[in-house]
Amino acid sequence: MFIDSHTHLFLKNFDEDRDEVIKNALDSGVKYMLVPGTDIETSKQAIALAEKYESVYAAVGVHPHDTKDWDDTWIDEIRELAKHKKVVAIGEIGLDYFYDFSPKNKQHQAFDKQIQLALELDLPVIIHNRDSNDDIMEFARKYKDTSLKAQYHCFAGTVENARELVEMGHYISFTGNITFKNADSIREVLSKVSVENILLETDSPFLTPVPHRGKRNESKHIPLIAEVVAETHHLRIEDVARTTSWNAFKLFGIGERMKLSFTYQIGESLYVNVTNRCNSDCVFCDRKGDAVINGYSLKMSKAEEPEASVYISEIGDPSKYNEIVFCGYGEPTIRWEVVKEIATYVKANGGKTRMNSDGHGNFINKRDITSELKDTIDTVSISLNSTDKVQYAKLMRVDESLHAEMIDFAKKAKEYTNVVMSIVGLSSVDTENAKQFVINEIGANFREREYF
Repeated sequence: MFIDSHTHLFLKNFDEDRDEVIKNALDSGVKYMLVPGTDIETSKQAIALAEKYESVYAAVGVHPHDTKDWDDTWIDEIRELAKHKKVVAIGEIGLDYFYDFSPKNKQHQAFDKQIQLALELDLPVIIHNRDSNDDIMEFARKYKDTSLKAQYHCFAGTVENARELVEMGHYISFTGNITFKNADSIREVLSKVSVENILLETDSPFLTPVPHRGKRNESKHIPLIAEVVAETHHLRIEDVARTTSWNAFKLFGIGERMKLSFTYQIGESLYVNVTNRCNSDCVFCDRKGDAVINGYSLKMSKAEEPEASVYISEIGDPSKYNEIVFCGYGEPTIRWEVVKEIATYVKANGGKTRMNSDGHGNFINKRDITSELKDTIDTVSISLNSTDKVQYAKLMRVDESLHAEMIDFAKKAKEYTNVVMSIVGLSSVDTENAKQFVINEIGANFREREYF
């Protein structure tokens, strides 16, 4: 299932065949479409479409192009429109300095007032940005410490901007322009944004993807955009569909929640959700929240944790996957005996194994378990997160002594298996220093994980 998070179905381009356009979208696996208004009148039209078509939702707002006559009393009209049950956002709003349609001061006034309305109504915003990146980022920073959540539509910023916005809890969306031959810079940003922070959109009837450039864009082309996302992130298209649909549900409330998964496939690897329990409480981890990754729900109580036989049954033939990965929202070594039983089965049947760990396995099990990794776990990926023990303790919300415990675990584990040490790509963490530490001090491989 796909969700087109931005399509202007009210435009005259669709007057002759709107029913067929929506049917074609549904036939292409696009189950829902979000139509953002660009002024008061088109916001009403978006609502009318949402009332007519079950698969359509609406957003209401005034686009920067239409703010030259902005009056603060317009907010009252937008507020009334936003009360409709199928209105899920305030938008399309933002700034546009490419065209001289509206004075900057009017654009700023309208943008700010509509953000404030979104906060009042507890709705997300859909943000337009063209040649206004510096000011857009200033607005984002202004509201950083509020509950504001946003979709940065047809993303036009830098990798650094994207990372900053993701750290604020916002979503980045990409259109058909990522399929263009001259879109290397956009695809570079795409490659640095975790799929857990991405939404799919057509912005139809504009920005038609290859191979249909020059023709009217439609929601049915969402799979073409998803293919590029999948290729860039080395995922299957179904991974992109599932993850971005969950993102749309989380931001806009469109769609449905997933059921608990004990095992889940991402790309060509199968992941084993061993436990939701953990001795750490990382600031960047959603373990206590929805506990969803790539659209899979991993939220699991201790009572729901299955025995090894359940996982083994779901794995089946492990050789059909690149690897079997012990990785949920908890720490696998809390259930070390279960991990070993599953891993022994996987290895005996031609599979490869990897375990993602916080490196506290010896501390948790009150003994040195590193020798037991031999011939059981082919690779252990350990969360370094920071070379500084004080920063590490703050990020992981653990005692500082566990930093040395993690380093010791990595050094010992290296004698028995391949070790990868990773950090989360946060602006506050010195990536290069961490990389040099892992390579020169530990003698292990290094990986930077994207924040989501």
